[in-house]
Amino acid sequence: MNSYQDLPQNLRVPQDDGACDHLVGAMLPNIMLPATNNKSVNLAKLSGTTVVYCYPMTGQPGVPLPEGWDEIPGARGCTPQSCSFRDHFSELLALGASVFGMSTQDTNYQKEMAERLHLPFPVISDANFEFCDALNIPTFNVDGKRLMKRVTIIFRDEVIKAVHYPVFPSNSDPEWVISYLSSARK
Repeated sequence: MNSYQDLPQNLRVPQDDGACDHLVGAMLPNIMLPATNNKSVNLAKLSGTTVVYCYPMTGQPGVPLPEGWDEIPGARGCTPQSCSFRDHFSELLALGASVFGMSTQDTNYQKEMAERLHLPFPVISDANFEFCDALNIPTFNVDGKRLMKRVTIIFRDEVIKAVHYPVFPSNSDPEWVISYLSSARK
């Protein structure tokens, strides 16, 4: 995990505002969402253990992030989070977990990112906020766009078992998931 000293000076640390306290024990919504593997996914219909890390948005090379991005608590770090899940993917598979990323960006945007970052798992688009609104996942607004706050959900079958919120730093998220899954196996 990278140290805090590697992060920009003006980066704001997110605080737990209780916005995800309602999620553990909740049932997943029965909806189909498009993914970067050219398939639609209904998370509620998956069996076994699944990890979904929700993130605000990934940037694109050469395109500036929204004005004030670093001042939004927890906004920065989507690419490092995705790369960290990529780097820990074999460990997560060994623990019996499927992995998905999720944002409200459209699938074409996500495909570019998934290919560029060589992600071995699909990224799901919730561009219409169906999943987000059904579970009341916290959001924020920037540059006229509504985006999900960073939250990671672990569920088994269709029931949410654990939630990581707020996630900081973002690249520490897979380590939290691995720790949770390892202790749940005992």
